Amino acid sequence: MSTLAVIPARYASTRLPGKPLVPVAGVPLVVRVLRNVQRCRRVDAVVVATDSPEVRLVVEAEGGVVEMTPPELPSGGDRVAWVARRRSEDVVLNIQVDDPLVGPDMVDPLVEALEADEAIQLAVLAKRIERIEEVPDPHIVKMVFDGQGKALYFSRSPIPYPRHPGGVWFKHIGPYAYRRNFLLDFASWEPTPLERIESLEMLRVLERGHAIRCVPVERDTIEIDTPADVEACERHLARLAEEGDHHGA
Repeated sequence: MSTLAVIPARYASTRLPGKPLVPVAGVPLVVRVLRNVQRCRRVDAVVVATDSPEVRLVVEAEGGVVEMTPPELPSGGDRVAWVARRRSEDVVLNIQVDDPLVGPDMVDPLVEALEADEAIQLAVLAKRIERIEEVPDPHIVKMVFDGQGKALYFSRSPIPYPRHPGGVWFKHIGPYAYRRNFLLDFASWEPTPLERIESLEMLRVLERGHAIRCVPVERDTIEIDTPADVEACERHLARLAEEGDHHGA
């Protein structure tokens, strides 16, 4: 089963202009993500999908492969699908450019989940929430799944509702792994009612009756959306360097 990882890297960003090229500990964000994905054992090819000549120059200087995508594409997922239509790999990973801590321990298990169950069309990561303040945060996407790891629902609201103490919550983080043909179908579908309400694309999959596998992961990520996120990530990387742990760095 062949695997393609696509890193959509749109240059424009309202909260962090030029985000893909913002340096994180001296390394452009897109380069840091590219290097981490290249370390993944189950990824056969990596492509950066961008509409920016500046991003292209930086990635190609690093030895990476770039596809220039139309600037009018509305989302990173659309860039991933645009690249996938021109490729033939069986599995396509969407790796966010704002996630510099994603590594093999997060990516490889997603590919293996699709390999283990032909009925699963999409696999995502499930991280147990450790900071209780994340539970009501609408920017944190919560998820519930059954005993086999099959997704039941995703929401920006606290799910399950904390009616009683001692609850356990999970959040969705990091990359998506699609079967290629399913990704191309998904990209052609209109948004569904629940997706519109919650602004969560994964609900489009569930509302159409398809299964999503939720793969547990132990390590968290730091998504880069603001200068404060860059500082937090740099502190994290410095701490790992002091401990001699380069896992996901």
